[in-house]
Amino acid sequence: MRTLLTFVLIVIGLGSAHAGPADDLHRLFAEEWQWRMASDPLAATMRGIHDHDDRLPDVSPAAQAVRLKALEAYRARLEAIPRAVLDEADRLNADLFAFDLDGRIAEARFRTWRIPFLSDSGFHTEPVFVIEAMRFRDAADYDVYLKRLAALPRYLEQNMANMRLGMREGFTMPRVILDGVAPGFAALAGAEPEESPFFKPFRNMPETIPEAERSRILGEARRLLAKKVLPAYARLHRFFTDDYMPAARTSIGARDLPDGAAFYRMRIRRFTTLDLSAEEIHKIGLAEVERIRTEMQAVMEKAGFKGKLADFIAFLRRDPRFYAKTPQELLRRAAWIAKTIDGKLPAYFGRLPRMPYGVRAVPPEIAPNYTTGRYWPAIPGVRGGLYMVNTYALDKRPLYALPALTLHEAVPGHHLQVALANEIEGVPEFRKALYVVAFGEGWGLYSERLGEEMGIYETPYEEFGRLSYEMWRAVRLVVDTGIHAMGWTRDEAIAFLRDNTALSEHNVATEIDRYISWPGQALGYKIGEIRIRELRAKAEAALGDRFDIRAFHDAVLENGSLPLPILERRIDAYIARAAGREAP
Repeated sequence: MRTLLTFVLIVIGLGSAHAGPADDLHRLFAEEWQWRMASDPLAATMRGIHDHDDRLPDVSPAAQAVRLKALEAYRARLEAIPRAVLDEADRLNADLFAFDLDGRIAEARFRTWRIPFLSDSGFHTEPVFVIEAMRFRDAADYDVYLKRLAALPRYLEQNMANMRLGMREGFTMPRVILDGVAPGFAALAGAEPEESPFFKPFRNMPETIPEAERSRILGEARRLLAKKVLPAYARLHRFFTDDYMPAARTSIGARDLPDGAAFYRMRIRRFTTLDLSAEEIHKIGLAEVERIRTEMQAVMEKAGFKGKLADFIAFLRRDPRFYAKTPQELLRRAAWIAKTIDGKLPAYFGRLPRMPYGVRAVPPEIAPNYTTGRYWPAIPGVRGGLYMVNTYALDKRPLYALPALTLHEAVPGHHLQVALANEIEGVPEFRKALYVVAFGEGWGLYSERLGEEMGIYETPYEEFGRLSYEMWRAVRLVVDTGIHAMGWTRDEAIAFLRDNTALSEHNVATEIDRYISWPGQALGYKIGEIRIRELRAKAEAALGDRFDIRAFHDAVLENGSLPLPILERRIDAYIARAAGREAP
C-alpha cells in the first residue's frame, strides 16, 4: 500500500515549472509506466522487468481505490498539457495514452476486479503462466521466487474477498458456466508439491549453485508448497465450489448486473473503440451472417457435396479424415502451415519482425475449457512468441480449420502485429504494451482472409474452414449482443453458433461460455476486420495502379495497436502521401 500511496503523491504534481509541454508529456509517460509496473508485478515480469519479481499485486479494495485515484490523476495531468504545441508524433502518443487511461479508468469505476477470472483463466492461473518469465540463474533468483510463492496465499485470499464482495453485491459470474470453470481451480489444488507446476523451476537448478544452497532452496520450496501454497489453492477450490457457485447469479447477461446497461455500453466502446449501440452491432452481425452463408453454399458446391448446408457441416464434424490422430500430428501440421506462410510474407509486407515464434500445445491443466488456439506474446530474454494449439479432444480440432487458425494466431496475424509493435523505436513503453482489441483481433481476422491471396488454402474444405471462422466472428456480433443486451439464453446462443458454423459441439459450448464471461470482447473481431477491409478498399480506389499491398500493410501496422478512428486518420494520411509521391 505504501508504494501505491507514494506514487499517488507523485502523480498529483504537474512537473517542474521550467519544463516544456513535450518534456511534461514524456515525464508523465515514464512515471505512469514505472507506477504501473510497480503496482502490477506479474505484468512487469512478463515485460522482462525483474525489479518486482518477489511480489504479487495488492488487489484489496483499498489498493484498487488508490489505483483509480492514481489513474485519474494521470489523466488530469495529461489534460493539462496543451496538445496544440506538440508535434505530430507526440499528439499521437497523447491520444493513445488518453485512450488507454480512459479504458482502465472505466473498468476501475465499475470495480470489475470483483470478478477476477474468465471462463478459461484468471488470477489463479496468472502466477503459473508468469513462472517462465522469471530468472533462475543463481540462488538469489530462487530466493526471489520463494518470496513470491510465500505471497501467494495472501494474493488468493484477497481475490476471494473481492469475489465475496461481488457475491454480496450481485456482481458475479453466471452460475451456468461455472461447472466448466471449476476444473481450472481444481487443477492447481490437488497436486503433490513436486508435481505442482510451481515446482518446475526447482527440477533443473543450475549446477553452479552450491549443494548446500540447493538443499536449502529445495527444502524451503517443498515446505512452502506443502504448508502454504497448495493448501491456499485447496481453500480457493473449496470456496469456489462450496460458496461461490451456489451464490452465483442465475442470469447470464451483462444487463442484469448492477448498472448493467451502462456497464455493457462501456464494454462496447472499450472493445470496438466506436460509438455503436448493441442494436446496431446486432444488425451488422445478422447481415454478415447472411452474406457469409451465401459464400459457404458456393464452397460446399465446389467441394462436390450434394445436400443441404447443415448436412455438409454435420459431415465435416464427423468424418475422421478431418481430424488428427495424435497431438503431435496436429502440432506438426500447424507448424508446417506456419512455415509455409513465413515463406510468403515478404511479398505482402515491407517490414517483418525480428522476434521469432514457436508452436506449442496448450498446457493440459487449462486445455479442457480453453479456446482452440491462442497467441502468447514473447517474453524478452526468455523465448519468442508462441502459437498455442489446443490438443485436448482431438476429435473437436478439425484440420480443415487449421490454416485460418494459423493465419490469425501466428502470422501474419497476432505474432507479426504484436512483435512489430514491440519493435517500434522512439515511442514510450506503454505504446509497446498497448493492445486494442478491435485493431489486434480485427487484424487477425483480416489475416485469415489475406490467406486467400497468399494461396494458403489448398482445398475447398480449408476454404470452408476459413468461412466458418469468419462466420464464427460474425455470429459473435449477434450472440454477444443477444446475451448481454437482449435477453438471450445460453441455449439460444449455443444453437445460433452451432447452426451457422462448422465448429464442434465442444468448441461451440466453450466459446459461448467465453462470451458470457467476457462481455463485449468478442465484438472487436468483426468490427475491426470490417473497418480494416474498408480502409484497404478506400486506399485501392484512391491509388489505383499505385496501390502497393506491402506499403498498405506497413501503414496499418507501423504505429502499433490503434483505436479504429485513429487508424482511419493514419491511413488517410498514408493515402495522401502515396498519391503525392506519384503526382506529376
